[in-house]
Amino acid sequence: MSTQDVINYPVTLAPPDILSYRKSNTGVEYIHQFDSGKPGPNVMISSVVHGNELCGAIAVDHLLQNNVRPLQGKLTLAFMNVDAYLSFDPDNPSASRYLDEDFNRLWTHEVLSGNRDSVELRRAREVQPVLDTVDLLLDIHSMQTATTPLMMAGPLDKGRKFAKQLGIPEIVVMDFGHKAGRRMREYEGFSDPNSPKNALLIECGQNWAQSSADLAITASWRFLCMLGMVSEEMADQHLRVYPQTEQRFVEVSAPYTIKSGEFSFAEPYVGLEEIPVEGTVIANDGDQAVKTPFDNCVLIMPSRRQLPGDTAVRFGKFL
Repeated sequence: MSTQDVINYPVTLAPPDILSYRKSNTGVEYIHQFDSGKPGPNVMISSVVHGNELCGAIAVDHLLQNNVRPLQGKLTLAFMNVDAYLSFDPDNPSASRYLDEDFNRLWTHEVLSGNRDSVELRRAREVQPVLDTVDLLLDIHSMQTATTPLMMAGPLDKGRKFAKQLGIPEIVVMDFGHKAGRRMREYEGFSDPNSPKNALLIECGQNWAQSSADLAITASWRFLCMLGMVSEEMADQHLRVYPQTEQRFVEVSAPYTIKSGEFSFAEPYVGLEEIPVEGTVIANDGDQAVKTPFDNCVLIMPSRRQLPGDTAVRFGKFL
């Protein structure tokens, strides 16, 4: 049986009304920038790359409502896949992840400058000139299942160090992304080991849980504080989650990409299950058994969206 058939989560978050943020000072709707007038990086916090992941919108709205302003450099606050977000329906909350295609699989110049067209590509092309100016990115996401929050730091040492500097959440995943396309956190200099640019993608927990919103707000303020964009005193006023243990790092070997239209997991996995024995069958993809590739294999973000070409799960190992 597919996990999609057995797990349903209540919508306990209300999406903030962002229509008042449509008009901006960047020339791109729903993206706002504040310049300290002092030297420093351009720091971006981005939200709703997936329209049904509400915690990022809550965090960015929280920052804007609290009139956050950078002490140095520039601060850019962004609502990304706005059309998908505005279509959110609590009675069908998964439908607004995207409208035409996944906004977070588009981030190469080849795709962005190509001939394809979709709602998401048009928006990505609008925001691309702003993203080109960003030095340091925190991209806020959440997950389909109620699993432990994750920081997706990428495979590079600079991403791992960046995640360790932020200090939350406990689990940091060093991954290579998806075969279906490149994520925003991997765009250009973010994934170049020789570039000073850097990016993190935080998965704050289940899509519609209050704990996800609390972590998104906390991570945003910690991110700004560690970069010297706001004072520690100011950030401390807004923290809702505190680190309790040292971080644990998971190195991902590869994702499993679905091949058939008949994929199903063997169990209702939610993520971070550690399968002790190599060769354990964890899913079936048509008539092919999907097996763990090594002992003590950690399942990362098993997906409820089980379509050919999508990532079903990623295989990892605790370092």
